[in-house]
Amino acid sequence: MAFSSATHDIAADGFYMLGLTEQNQSAFVGVRTTFYRIATIATKGGLIIFAGYLEGSGHDIPTAWSITLFVAAAVFSALFLYHFFVLPHPAADRPASRNPSATLTAEFFHTFGIFFKKKGIGPILAFFFFYRFAETQIVKILAPFLLDPHLKGGLGLTTSEVGVIYGTVGVISLMLGGLLGGYAISRKGLKFWIWIMLCAMNLPNLVYVYLSQALPNNFFMINLCVAVEQFGYGFGFTAYTMYMIMVSEGEYKTVHYAISTGIMALGMMLPSMFSGWLQEHLGYQNYFLWVMAATIPGFIVTALVKIDPEFGKKKT
Repeated sequence: MAFSSATHDIAADGFYMLGLTEQNQSAFVGVRTTFYRIATIATKGGLIIFAGYLEGSGHDIPTAWSITLFVAAAVFSALFLYHFFVLPHPAADRPASRNPSATLTAEFFHTFGIFFKKKGIGPILAFFFFYRFAETQIVKILAPFLLDPHLKGGLGLTTSEVGVIYGTVGVISLMLGGLLGGYAISRKGLKFWIWIMLCAMNLPNLVYVYLSQALPNNFFMINLCVAVEQFGYGFGFTAYTMYMIMVSEGEYKTVHYAISTGIMALGMMLPSMFSGWLQEHLGYQNYFLWVMAATIPGFIVTALVKIDPEFGKKKT
């Protein structure tokens, strides 16, 4: 499942980059993210609400989730047929030229090696790993925090309520932040916005410090807090996406963007691997204080990277 997902990600990213110019990539990055988030609403929101409905209708949990996942599989089968027969092909979407004297393995390592020979590769890799360092440690813990009872330090919400808050309200806010971020970069460029976007991604994490300390029962207040944080994350993540596009520019941009997203995934996986263990030792209150301390590396690596002032700015 993970291999298939990653392979599809590479193809979708390459399709986006081949089909649009640099200026249009920045202008439409928010639109691209919007449709990704619509899919997220359908899964984290719609499917979880549906599973919760089945649970409430008398089905046990395994049966409810089996039915839910079969519905998801049927939707993906329909989308596969649509994409196979209808999806258009950009003119630039063609096989890359190959050196007939080189083996496929040699070409692979050659293309891979070019990426790691880029000027300033050290700060680039540091940025990929640490720009989202704090956010990666919220992703895996937020759902348990929303679901766990007050006695365990959580908010004690139901499965369906989590689907509404995190999977619907949160994702809509994330989507709006991404749209605004793409528009902002197309107007002023990535260099102008990157520090503002960094702050927008990290500072709203304070809402979870508040929620873990106050444990409010007000459903509207919980929705508002998650919406604020997710909007900031959507706005701030636009800078990360555009920086990956900037780094990947060149002859092998599709391959290099795939490498960038792979490093991004590794940068998410490693911190999130110990997030559950850390939360169990610290408790939710101290854990979210730790998350705020974990925002510091993002500010350090952002100061290290170099960005063309004109990159991402829409030409008039």
